[in-house]
Amino acid sequence: MIKRIKHSLEYLIDKSSRNKTSIAEENLLNDFAFNQYQKSKWDEVSMGNSDEVSQDIYNNIQYRIGKKRTFNPYLKYIAAASILFLAGLGFWLKPKIAVERQLSFKTSSIPKSIQLSDGSKIYLAANSLFQYPEKFEGDERKVSLLKGNAFFEIAKDKKHPFIITSREIKTRVVGTSFHIQLSKSKCEVIVVTGKVNVSSKGQSVDLVPNDEALFESNKLTKQLADKSFLVNWYTTDVTLNQTTLKQVITILQYKYGVSFQYDNERVLATPLTVFIKKDATLENVLEQINYITNLKFKVYGEIVKVD
Repeated sequence: MIKRIKHSLEYLIDKSSRNKTSIAEENLLNDFAFNQYQKSKWDEVSMGNSDEVSQDIYNNIQYRIGKKRTFNPYLKYIAAASILFLAGLGFWLKPKIAVERQLSFKTSSIPKSIQLSDGSKIYLAANSLFQYPEKFEGDERKVSLLKGNAFFEIAKDKKHPFIITSREIKTRVVGTSFHIQLSKSKCEVIVVTGKVNVSSKGQSVDLVPNDEALFESNKLTKQLADKSFLVNWYTTDVTLNQTTLKQVITILQYKYGVSFQYDNERVLATPLTVFIKKDATLENVLEQINYITNLKFKVYGEIVKVD
């Protein structure tokens, strides 16, 4: 009985979060959640301040769903009431799980890195956004890359797989290093060391070093990665010998989270050799390119144009 109630409650909450409930289901869920929230007893000592916890849950739901839909004002009551109701049925959730705090790590024009509670290191490109728990709990270590590009060095833990959600893609590893490059139209996962599984919409591929998974137009494919990507360019100086401007631009787009605009695509075939220091600013690299090619790249926010 308890399991059936728990399953039904979780099903309706998930359905509501995806805006798939009928009016009758939404009214039922709202009434139940609000009534349970009002009459449930909250243990301040073990569970913390009820207002702060419910608001934190509500904020996280908002953050995960995004800004594409109008929020039901009772979402925070639905989330908090589910915790309280299940606790009353004997499905006691550990307080530290119930109040698990999600943190955000955002970069501006400069790449930055962060170390997670399990020792994993994340190197975030400029103009990127990453979400992670203050402390990992449960059987899996779950994080989200919400915008931009990142290089992951995951601490090995066979008992607790590390899972990264990047829009419709899930990347699952135990301990390895790899790039995830997320844009509006596609997502790329490039493995440097170890083994990685990438899945989306019933599709799945396993990757080893030098492999790349590409998700584009709802299709997941596996291919060989460009050798230029098989390093952690956030901590390593990169020399691109006798390459093309197109290749250099690709690296800069990923490292600095910018896009390039140019009127004449023939400039992309321009040959050059470029040295990119790990801590170089985008402007410093562009000065080097301008000097070599006699072009005039300038930065306008997150866009680089050839004037």
